[in-house]
Amino acid sequence: QVQLVESGGGLVQPGGSLRLSCAASGSGAGSYIMGWYRQAPGKQRELVAKVSRGGTTSYQNSVKDRFTISRDNAKDTVTLQMNSLKLEDTADYYCNAGTLFGIPGLYWGQGTQVTVSS
Repeated sequence: QVQLVESGGGLVQPGGSLRLSCAASGSGAGSYIMGWYRQAPGKQRELVAKVSRGGTTSYQNSVKDRFTISRDNAKDTVTLQMNSLKLEDTADYYCNAGTLFGIPGLYWGQGTQVTVSS
């Protein structure tokens, strides 16, 4: 079992920045591909970004030039730095851990809300 705990959501104006963090714990936590998904009201959950233990990353096209995902393998944490936030980035953001880049992993955090509003 892997436990994921997110932090760092909140309210920000368009063009602003936020940093989300996720701490992983449990058996084998550090070996998983870590990522962030988001779900806006009335929409399906979608991938935002993922990072492997070795540092390979994958991003959704709409965030590629604005968001940066990174991880600290020593601390089993993953961070999503979000810059130039837009209204359409408003969503609940979920930390995820799994074994493949192409599909969501088995483990989910409880989610943290990001609201971009003027």
